[in-house]
Amino acid sequence: MFASGAVFADTAGWDHMGGWEGGWMWFWGFGMMTLFVLLIVWLVRGVASPVSPGAIPPPPDNRAEAILGERYANGELTTEEYRERVRELQ
Repeated sequence: MFASGAVFADTAGWDHMGGWEGGWMWFWGFGMMTLFVLLIVWLVRGVASPVSPGAIPPPPDNRAEAILGERYANGELTTEEYRERVRELQ
């Protein structure tokens, strides 16, 4: 009985797609695949660079060097004084 139903469906011109025969359904496949690839790219980029672009960089581990850098930027230290003090810290 099942085989005869399948034969009847083929001879009637209707298949399992209800007559669409895949017509516009490939748009769904393409769209879902695109979304899947974009999701993977988004996840990989999020894991690879946890700091977003344009964000303020984290402070240096050595606070003394950061203070020296600020003083040098403000003009309180000369280049020679700055380099000498950084060498002393290391």
